[in-house]
Amino acid sequence: MPKQAPQDVPVARPGAVAALRANLDANALGPVRTLGRTVELVLNATVSMVADVLRAKVPVREVVVQAWFLVSVTAVPAFLMAVPFGVIVTIQVGSIVNQIGAGSLMGAASGLTVIQQAAPLAAGLLLGGAGASAIAADLGSRTIREEVDAMRVMGIDPVRRLVVPRMVAAALVAPLLCVFITVVGIGAAYYLAVFGQNVTSGSYWLSFGAYATTRDFGFSLLKAAIFGLIIAVLGCQHGLEAKGGARGVADSVNTTVVVSTVGIIVLNFALTQVYTSYFPMRVG
Repeated sequence: MPKQAPQDVPVARPGAVAALRANLDANALGPVRTLGRTVELVLNATVSMVADVLRAKVPVREVVVQAWFLVSVTAVPAFLMAVPFGVIVTIQVGSIVNQIGAGSLMGAASGLTVIQQAAPLAAGLLLGGAGASAIAADLGSRTIREEVDAMRVMGIDPVRRLVVPRMVAAALVAPLLCVFITVVGIGAAYYLAVFGQNVTSGSYWLSFGAYATTRDFGFSLLKAAIFGLIIAVLGCQHGLEAKGGARGVADSVNTTVVVSTVGIIVLNFALTQVYTSYFPMRVG
């Protein structure tokens, strides 16, 4: 009897297997490796920053230049974000407290919302959207032009020369933005509550002082400073790792904005949970 031809068994092509492995490597293991490089950069930059501070070798001029640049790109957006924050809180909370006859608590609601959440979160988002993207674009263009490699050849540490000044500048600018947003937001909330919802000025500030404390304000500044450090590190990392010409710089900027925004929101949630666990809200 003639032998039957063996049935064709589907076999994965080497090209498909390689593409699948590359996809899994890029999407599953890539973020883990990126996180590891971020932690390494944070440690190296922190050690370099502390060493420069102790030896009084911080590049003050570069820090001032970077800080002024961050202020210039975030000051006007900060004002435009602070006013809606205060107005929205006053409108939403005012419609509720007025129905239950607790209009005097308007100052407490506005103060706690703006100080604890709105101000540091808005400062972080502004720095992440405007500041970190500019940092990534600047360092990415330098990396593409091989300026960073030239610095290494000349014995100059890019972390100490490029990353540390931007970290210090962001850590200084973020609390200043937080203070600015707090003042403008509470001012907008006060104006709308007093002149738009018939809340007396005395009751507004009395409830504000009873609930909002200096500890809350200090924690808000601390959160903003942490956000600034994280944002600067993310912008520097993606800028120094840019590859592939102008397209690589654009990708690093987009990645920086997305990662910094998500990281700020997650970190804000974690810090708020820890703070409220140890310092629950109470009437002053």
